[in-house]
Amino acid sequence: MTHDLDAFDRITSAIPRVSAFTALWNEAEELLLATRPEGFNVEEIGRLAFERLPESEREGALDELFYTFWTAVIADRETRTTQDGGAA
Repeated sequence: MTHDLDAFDRITSAIPRVSAFTALWNEAEELLLATRPEGFNVEEIGRLAFERLPESEREGALDELFYTFWTAVIADRETRTTQDGGAA
């Protein structure tokens, strides 16, 4: 069974979906920027965001973190391979 997209689905399908963790990450960063202009660590943003997540959202947030970390690892490997002239 196929589902034909209606006009709303076609318009909104290109809009990136923001997870609860991403939204709380952004809020935590804004809070820390406002309250700690002298600086803070990225871990502080993540911990603050994760602590504010409802328990039901935490597993999905961990999946998102793992996927993001893996994406960075792969990108780093590709960059090093390119810098080394293609040698793995």
